[in-house]
Amino acid sequence: MNVLIVEDESHTATLLKEIIEQDGEFIVTQQVESVVDAVEYLSRYQKNLDLLFFDIQLADGKSFEIFKHVDVFAPVVFCTAYDEFTLQAIKNNGIDYVLKPFKEEEIHAALNKYKQLRARMTSSGPTPLQFQTGTAKQYQQSFLTQTREKTVVKRTEEIALFSLEFETVYLYSFSGEKSPLFKKLEYIESVCDPDQFFRINRQMLVNRSAILSFEPYFNRKIVLQLKIPLEDKPVVSRLKVSPFKEWLER
Repeated sequence: MNVLIVEDESHTATLLKEIIEQDGEFIVTQQVESVVDAVEYLSRYQKNLDLLFFDIQLADGKSFEIFKHVDVFAPVVFCTAYDEFTLQAIKNNGIDYVLKPFKEEEIHAALNKYKQLRARMTSSGPTPLQFQTGTAKQYQQSFLTQTREKTVVKRTEEIALFSLEFETVYLYSFSGEKSPLFKKLEYIESVCDPDQFFRINRQMLVNRSAILSFEPYFNRKIVLQLKIPLEDKPVVSRLKVSPFKEWLER
């Protein structure tokens, strides 16, 4: 079973990973350190996860902020030094609440609780333990942008990419227009169809339909040729090259 750890203290994350993987049924597939990185990872890979371990107080905010930007279906074990968030944890997929400094047996108890819940949920069928309604997610169909005179509706299929530039997100349409959006790029990614849009780096979310080709770039990155001109090169970060290529072949 696959586990994601969201923890901004590297020593704690490493220790937690070691304890979790003492149970041969679990493997930690990724460790991230912030709300932003957790939203990005969950938006793309949550379907491959079974269980989440969240610290609460992260460098860029509380982990409860994650739930505002992405639908979290997997159950969560909260590991924190604070005891005042128990009720909020229960309301946000929490199946256990472990106080730091934690003991090995407390982590194993949380894992066993998950396995027991999973066994009960799957005894009547093959459905995995998830906090969801069973309805398919509806992705955003359009975005509102503001010009000097009016508000303009942009259909999602008209948008070639979203780009974060000097703390403002802009959408670029296939017609060549550039319009500001007063939303975070993480939020936009969470409401766009991941089969159609890919986050190539921290600044750009690109529509599959806008991509013509790509070629090698320095430091094992790749640079895209798109259907629209850009001032900045659309570079796929090194760690995302392999997932990007897999995504293109879906």
